[in-house]
Amino acid sequence: MADNVNKIKLLKIVGYLSTESSEDNPVTTYQIIDYLGSIGISCDRRTLYRDMDLLMDSGLGIEKTLVSRENAYYIENDALTLAELKILIDAVQAANFITPDKTSDLIEKLIGLAGTRKKEILRKNTIFYNNHKHSNEDIFDNIEKIEISIQKKRQVSFYYFDLNEKHERVYRKDKKRYVTDPVALVYNEDNYYLVTYSRKYAETVNYRVDRMDTVEVEETSLCDEARIRKKRPHTYTEQVFKMYNGTTTDVILEFEPDLLGAIYDKFGEDLFIRHADEDKLRIKVTIQVSPPFWGWVMQFGGRMKIVSPHNIDPGF
Repeated sequence: MADNVNKIKLLKIVGYLSTESSEDNPVTTYQIIDYLGSIGISCDRRTLYRDMDLLMDSGLGIEKTLVSRENAYYIENDALTLAELKILIDAVQAANFITPDKTSDLIEKLIGLAGTRKKEILRKNTIFYNNHKHSNEDIFDNIEKIEISIQKKRQVSFYYFDLNEKHERVYRKDKKRYVTDPVALVYNEDNYYLVTYSRKYAETVNYRVDRMDTVEVEETSLCDEARIRKKRPHTYTEQVFKMYNGTTTDVILEFEPDLLGAIYDKFGEDLFIRHADEDKLRIKVTIQVSPPFWGWVMQFGGRMKIVSPHNIDPGF
């Protein structure tokens, strides 16, 4: 009986350290004894020292330090830090494709990964600020089935819809199923997209996952071109500009130096920048010609222009 009680005590100590301690906040001998007493387990200081030596020798990653000359302990593990959890929570908040209910559920799960102290901090500092969430509650199920189809190298099918002014679903193709060859799931501009290879058009086509209904994994295998693109998705996802389909082309942009921040935000920092003259810079980037691209360029007025090609088709 005494042996069982001691085993329970050791398990309780490990559980307490897992939720209450960290390298920045070790728990003292007194705190551990006080915790054990609160759950009906008596333990003196000398016995606890032996227990802690045993646990430290067991390979659980328990470390000892001093707090005001008193022994203190913490578990060294690979758990997510407070900053990492906060970043993930904010990313979930910002993602438009995750519905309000799914957002709340997912944030609760993320908070649940934190210890007691971290949970309190995260709850106090979590602000629900995104009021532009979409309404498709099947989003997680859609993503799961698409991921299965990609892993199994099979086609995926779905109904695809838009929303009218009454927030009602209006299905495209008279609610006939889209049957596609999936290549990758891509998160871009607060939305999630399925990138597919179109056998009909012999190019990639993108679909918003939150606009899909009744997603199903098909028995038909992916075509060879989709399999090839699946192995090197970066070669075309980098070309997608705001996920609009359009003609892919290389363009040279000329702009004023103070727009360099906007350039980096849109195309990344791994760019070759050269001087056009004393007042202008130039870059060469691959884009998909589309209304969003033109809108992005035009927002800067005459401070940015397309130098080449001269006869670029606006695409609308």
